[in-house]
Amino acid sequence: MPSKLLKGGVALFAVLLSAVTQADWTLNMPQGVTDISDQVYSLHMLTFWVCVGIGVVVFGVMFYSIIKHRRSKGAVADNFHESTAVELAWTLIPAAIIVYIGIQAFPVLKNMYDFEDSELTVEIVGYQWKWRYTYLSDDPTQQVSYFSNLATPAEQIRNRTDKGENYLLEVDEPLVLPVGSKVRFVLTAADVIHSWWVPQLGVKKDAIPGIVNESWTIINEPGIYRGQCTELCGKDHGFMPVVVQALPQAEFDEWMAGKKEEAAKLAELTQKDWTYDELMEVGESVYQKNCASCHQANGEGLPPTFPALKDSPIATGDVMAHIDIVVNGSAQNPAMAAFGPQLSEVDLAAVITYERNAWGNDTGDMVTPVDILNYNAGQ
Repeated sequence: MPSKLLKGGVALFAVLLSAVTQADWTLNMPQGVTDISDQVYSLHMLTFWVCVGIGVVVFGVMFYSIIKHRRSKGAVADNFHESTAVELAWTLIPAAIIVYIGIQAFPVLKNMYDFEDSELTVEIVGYQWKWRYTYLSDDPTQQVSYFSNLATPAEQIRNRTDKGENYLLEVDEPLVLPVGSKVRFVLTAADVIHSWWVPQLGVKKDAIPGIVNESWTIINEPGIYRGQCTELCGKDHGFMPVVVQALPQAEFDEWMAGKKEEAAKLAELTQKDWTYDELMEVGESVYQKNCASCHQANGEGLPPTFPALKDSPIATGDVMAHIDIVVNGSAQNPAMAAFGPQLSEVDLAAVITYERNAWGNDTGDMVTPVDILNYNAGQ
């Protein structure tokens, strides 16, 4: 019987070992694709093995004492008051270990805060529940800015379809960075505290309203690297992923040129003569990306914090009051953020037009990008 149990145990262990070796083993932190992440990983493993060594010694002594000096063997407890040698040992040895780890960690920490000589600066602003990336430039007309929103379909979130490979870790617009260049991040937030975290870059930094934090990275390998917001920031905190796409320099330059061209075309659209149907089409898309998480896709909201827009006094009343609350937010309800700094004149006009005519509101009102420009000019 014992022989059969032993054989069964060995077989089970072999099966488990095989499964483990074939699985994506993610219990440990990733080594990453930057020099900093590699150094942090090395420090982590150093500390881990020090802890393993301490555990082996402590538990080894403990179990030896339990087994060797058990009562059934006639052991009698000794009676002593103190031991200077033991007290010195358990003070000096941990102190020496801490000093050694500190010496190893100091140059890494110093390097983490060296923001000099960056070739590119990206401003990262956290919003509930998305990120805005702005590639800063001395010439404001050359700056590129856009929002990054969760791209996981609502059907997956509501368990109506199977989950995708990158469930809740996919976005419509990733942060695109060049490989091999030092990129400086300046981080803040527009509403509540967020935290921008990409494990494989070795970057985790809080984004705090009214405070600017800094970090940096040099990515060594092209690829797509995923992270999340790691500061509880409201009801959709779990739906605020971070995706970084690292491209070779030539491909990054091509992407940046395309983004600048898009910005120029968007500026031209502000002066376009828009039709009602065009504004409604764009407005629905903008609403689903920016408003539906609070006011819901059907416009019925989640009262009282997120009031309904369907048949609401705002969406069916005075147009200028509607523009004001979308552009500037609400002083009475801080949950209603100011979308003036977040959306273009085209998007603002389109989403207001959509809200005034969707879900049976049917006011017939049409707000154009020129109306938004005139409103901003009059503020």
